[in-house]
Amino acid sequence: MSDRNYLLLTPGPLTTSDGVKQAMLFDSCTWDEDYNLGVVQSIRRQLVALATQSAGYTAVLLQGSGSFAVEGVLGTVIGPQDKLLIVNNGAYGARMAEMARLMDIGHRVFDCGEVNEPDVAALEAVLKSDARISHIAMVHCETTTGMLNPLQKVAGLAARNGKTFIVDAMSSFGGIPLDVDALGIDFLISSANKCIQGVPGFAFVIARRRELEKCAGRSRSLSLDLYAQWRCMEDHGGKWRFTSPTHTVLAFAQALRELEQEGGVAARHRRYQANQRRLVAGMRGLGFAPLLDDALHSPIITAFHSPQAPTYRFAEFYRRLKQQGFVIYPGKVSQSDCFRIGNIGEIYLQDIERLLAAVGQAMYWER
Repeated sequence: MSDRNYLLLTPGPLTTSDGVKQAMLFDSCTWDEDYNLGVVQSIRRQLVALATQSAGYTAVLLQGSGSFAVEGVLGTVIGPQDKLLIVNNGAYGARMAEMARLMDIGHRVFDCGEVNEPDVAALEAVLKSDARISHIAMVHCETTTGMLNPLQKVAGLAARNGKTFIVDAMSSFGGIPLDVDALGIDFLISSANKCIQGVPGFAFVIARRRELEKCAGRSRSLSLDLYAQWRCMEDHGGKWRFTSPTHTVLAFAQALRELEQEGGVAARHRRYQANQRRLVAGMRGLGFAPLLDDALHSPIITAFHSPQAPTYRFAEFYRRLKQQGFVIYPGKVSQSDCFRIGNIGEIYLQDIERLLAAVGQAMYWER
């Protein structure tokens, strides 16, 4: 298999279908009604429908990667008198803290360590001790390790204490069922190139309308002003304030059609779960130990301890797998030597079986 055809076993960008790729072969004008009213507005409606049946939500699309949208939310939603509590147990929680620092947003970091889920009782104690905290932000699926954080528990905590709840659902939305209204999520952030299985180019925010309406004139950025982008899309039939990533948007529209054809989020979740369980069982059979306890695993990506062999080098292992048509991810955990394998995207059980066979052939070190 040539390196143009390998499977991306990553948390995104990921392997896309032929249909998604083909959708990008059409050129669109950013001012055209067929594009804005017919495609962009339809996407916005479909995203809200995937997230909830409540009429109190809206969707905003924003150019750039998922981190652009996270920064757009933090910089637009949190006012100068507000204070943000960031739940941090990985690189993406830490990234939110860095954004808050650079934008001079009042914040406090609740650091759990990279392999621990947040202690909700300890979180509540922090809220009780600091009356200034107005917002809570948490990553749902922390792909640093593959951990699935306890969304329902932290959402309940935010609701009990009257806090605005921001969720980075970058690597979970579209692949794990949830209802933003039932959970009390005020702002959910995700990206085109994750579980909906589109391609990179834009991110999106599903926002509680009454909370977004409070944010006029608050943004710390011109380009990342979430409120201004929303108003432009609302007032001008799906028009983006600045150049729209048209080909990525067309690919995403096709990806949404394919999600529906698969049976929706619940069916996709079952496929991802089956992939991940087979992956872990097969890797254990080959002698690899997962970094996390099984109860903490998401169905998105799994971290494995690196072999404790003097001759093992990740770069060589990676190269051998890529030669067989598979691309995996290096580790991102500061305290453990590990690597990661994702199983989302256009990946099925037969692909996991082929990967396991390839891993067996790529194990060049002494065991």
